[in-house]
Amino acid sequence: MNKTVTDWIRPEIQQLTAYHVPELTDAIKLDAMENPYHWDARLIEEWLNVLRTTPLNRYPDPAARVLKKQLRAVMQVPNTMDMILGNGSDEIIQMLALTLNGEGRILLAPEPSFVMYRLIAQFVGMQYIGIPLEKNDFKLDMLAMLETIKTYQPALIFLAYPNNPSGNAFATQDIEAIIETASGLVVIDEAYAPFADNTFMSRLGEYPNLLVMRTVSKLGLAGLRLGLLAGPQAWLKQIEKTRLPYNINVLTQMSAIFALQHYAVLEKQTLQIKADRAKLLERLNAIDGIQTWASQANFILFRVADAQTVFDNLKNKGVLIKCLHGSHPLLENCLRVTVGTPEENQAFLQELTHIISLCRQTNSE
Repeated sequence: MNKTVTDWIRPEIQQLTAYHVPELTDAIKLDAMENPYHWDARLIEEWLNVLRTTPLNRYPDPAARVLKKQLRAVMQVPNTMDMILGNGSDEIIQMLALTLNGEGRILLAPEPSFVMYRLIAQFVGMQYIGIPLEKNDFKLDMLAMLETIKTYQPALIFLAYPNNPSGNAFATQDIEAIIETASGLVVIDEAYAPFADNTFMSRLGEYPNLLVMRTVSKLGLAGLRLGLLAGPQAWLKQIEKTRLPYNINVLTQMSAIFALQHYAVLEKQTLQIKADRAKLLERLNAIDGIQTWASQANFILFRVADAQTVFDNLKNKGVLIKCLHGSHPLLENCLRVTVGTPEENQAFLQELTHIISLCRQTNSE
């Protein structure tokens, strides 16, 4: 008897839903935590001149040595720590899961958080445990976290700092307690570090089981797909074995080196986004019927009476944000908006105010 495709595909893969990325449209795109700013024409021309001399017929430097040197300086990676680069943070998460997976091994993360922690655990056949955050403020439930760590001894713990989608940075003392309690590896995911007040990068080496993960995506280089893992050599030497050769292509390497040589441009854009984030939060708080949460990332989480209706109406008006309703019980009727340019933020607020007003009128009739 001939077997079908489903006879061969692992049951746990068949039960998954593929990670959905909306197709690019002409809408105002405020759904993916991207930096909304472009480079000026002069900088673009300089970058193109670099690419013109890049040898596409040759494999890239497998160790990406020049790029690592630039990243070490910009990200302030301690000189005593090693680094691994990945095709975005996603590949690094996958490398970590592949390295630490084994029979009965557990990956633990608070929820709601970055969905790829759970998905990649399922991809590699690793048991996943999600610990719900506190209901009202998305803080870590430390009693549940520490009890679960003591009971199940997870091999791998991810803590997004600041957290996505809530935008808050967990208390430093809570993270320290988790690192000290865990016997396995604790990875601090600092994807939104450019917009946050604190970092654990400088504390690498204080704890033998601590690693820090970064990305250049939120800096305005999302199209390059470049992530970074930093930590002690003892860990990274083993994790490196799961990295596919030449995973950072030559165009990414040369483009990232160029961009980081002009880091002041990216830093200026980051400061603008932080200032606009404060204004956007203030404007959202002024709209009746909206609950917001303060953010240390480049997005803001907020709750409305009917998230799906608001999302659909915004999309119909050409404004795309993220609807989180239905993704986790703590995110009931929640939406997430990326901080855009002042013009994009104004267009979003104008449409949102109008839609909520219409919804209120409809409900009162």
